Amino acid sequence: MWVRHFFLGLMGLTSGFAVAGGTFALIVAISVVPRIIGMSRTAKEVLRYENMIIAGGILGNLITVFTDISIPFGRPMLVLYGLCSGIQVGCLVMALAEIMNVFPIVFRRLKLKIGMRWVITSLAVGKVLGGLWYFFRQIGQ
Repeated sequence: MWVRHFFLGLMGLTSGFAVAGGTFALIVAISVVPRIIGMSRTAKEVLRYENMIIAGGILGNLITVFTDISIPFGRPMLVLYGLCSGIQVGCLVMALAEIMNVFPIVFRRLKLKIGMRWVITSLAVGKVLGGLWYFFRQIGQ
């Protein structure tokens, strides 16, 4: 019986390494962290950024796997957490789309010269409305 648990744990650990490696490779490939460092003009703190990314990944995994936490302060904190998580995921997706030149290709094919900010804003509003629809209709359950 313990042999099965050992191999299951080993498979989970190696799969976690693969997924984490792929995620961090994607973040590095689309240059999210260097852009944030460049925009904030904090290049002298690059080691601190690297340490915080590593610590966040490790602590996040430990907390979600080994604890049964609840979000303090109820729904207001849950709304704030959801908003911040959505912003982070949205920034990552937009950076990936920018690197892959999705928007210039689409804008060129649609012959769109002006109003690009309205298109991007409508994409964001659609994403928010879709998420709210999904949440309030409890579609995932």
